Amino acid sequence: MTKNRIDAKLEQCKAQGKKALIPFITSGDGGFDCTEQSVLEMVKNGADLIELGVPFSDPIAEGPVIQRASERALQGGTTLVGIFEMVRRLRKQTDVPLLLMMYLNTIFRFGTDRFFQLCQECGIDGVIVPDIPYEEKDEIQGSADQYGVHNISLVTPASEDRIQMIASEATGFLYCVSSNGVTGVRDAYQTEFQPFFDKIHKYAKIPCAVGFGISGPEAAKIMSQYCDGVIVGSAIVRLVEQYGGQAAPKEIGAFVKSLRDALDQ
Repeated sequence: MTKNRIDAKLEQCKAQGKKALIPFITSGDGGFDCTEQSVLEMVKNGADLIELGVPFSDPIAEGPVIQRASERALQGGTTLVGIFEMVRRLRKQTDVPLLLMMYLNTIFRFGTDRFFQLCQECGIDGVIVPDIPYEEKDEIQGSADQYGVHNISLVTPASEDRIQMIASEATGFLYCVSSNGVTGVRDAYQTEFQPFFDKIHKYAKIPCAVGFGISGPEAAKIMSQYCDGVIVGSAIVRLVEQYGGQAAPKEIGAFVKSLRDALDQ
């Protein structure tokens, strides 16, 4: 069986001694063409993996920027079938690992087995489902495993005693979330995050990526000291809101390049 693109890419990053850059964009916000062109610009400017948000009517884990993007995408007619078609088109142009970030209800309504089969057919390498408790991941794990799709586990500082269980069984990469806003002060990071990541690194057998309000190059560089990759979402989605579907891809490419440059310093 061929190796999952996520594993292959993260192994490559480690071998090259570089931090993985994982941008997020809401699928269909500004139109599918905007999302496609943005993905290609992100790849061209140094993104290692890309998360595609699946818009949902009640995105409980998202802040206002991504909530608004979800609303715009849904009003524009974005569907899961449309996202799969977009991924098929992207796969003719790039081999970058692609993940869907989405809510459990969307998978259930689509049909769990049918969903993961299409992930495999279209070239989706992983899913991130923020509203599925770790203890209930078996509801989709069997189908995910059958079709070779990573079901990415999440941990937060509140996970405390569950970090060992979650980290030791995770596959692909461990998504480390914090609800704390980015202060930009290194000392504050140090005291808040060092014990959290010490515990994660004690148990995780796979790379760890951190995402929580990383707003720009400086924050990305500071957070990268704790883990193997950084995830940047709202700051990218805001560019679609600001510039609109036609102009946004170039702006996103330039922003991703600034993140890449900071991580490589």
